Amino acid sequence: MRSIARIAAFALLLTACSTPPSTAPETSVKPGINQDYLADDLDVARFENRFEVESREVFTQRAKILAACGLRTGMHVADIGAGTGLFTLLMASRLGESGKVYAVDIAPKFVEHIEQRAAERKLGNIRGVVCGERDVNLPAASIDLAFVCDTYHHFEYPMSTLATIHAALRPGGELVIVDFIREPGQSRQWILDHVRAGRDVVRQEIEAAGFTFVRQEPTPFLQENYLLRFVRS
Repeated sequence: MRSIARIAAFALLLTACSTPPSTAPETSVKPGINQDYLADDLDVARFENRFEVESREVFTQRAKILAACGLRTGMHVADIGAGTGLFTLLMASRLGESGKVYAVDIAPKFVEHIEQRAAERKLGNIRGVVCGERDVNLPAASIDLAFVCDTYHHFEYPMSTLATIHAALRPGGELVIVDFIREPGQSRQWILDHVRAGRDVVRQEIEAAGFTFVRQEPTPFLQENYLLRFVRS
């Protein structure tokens, strides 16, 4: 009986050792950061007046930001956090009919708004995608470039979201991040309160998600934002 008990105990030990430990789901780095965009009564016009206005740096410098991305005709690009469509529409015109832009946003009303604007301009290379809090909802190996402008700090679950961006990129695909410079004593108080992490932390997180840092693009035309380029490892 003792030998049988020993065998049973040994079998249980082997089972325990061979069972991978459970991985706890990623916790939110900033709970509620996207609450306004998920409201049923989202006022798209209000956000359009907020996003597409001369007082917003990335709006006034949109052409130079896109030039720094190195878009080419025929590329498939994801505008992640597309908002009201500022960059999506510009990208679609530059990529040509053989290219494609995925307008990815967590707010269904933003995606509907972009699709309507695309139809009005007869841009047939735009696809609207409603993403989740942890997943960009793009097909595997479907894009050449992921563009994230003033949106990374809205990633409530950055490691989960980055994993899905990594999967959506083709081998050699690139990730471009434009976000606010967060430097105490330099940045505006709104940025310090709203943006959770500075450039170095953002780079560390993205590299930990399987991306290789390429460079910080020189952007003398930007005063409050930086532009980082990564490649899918």
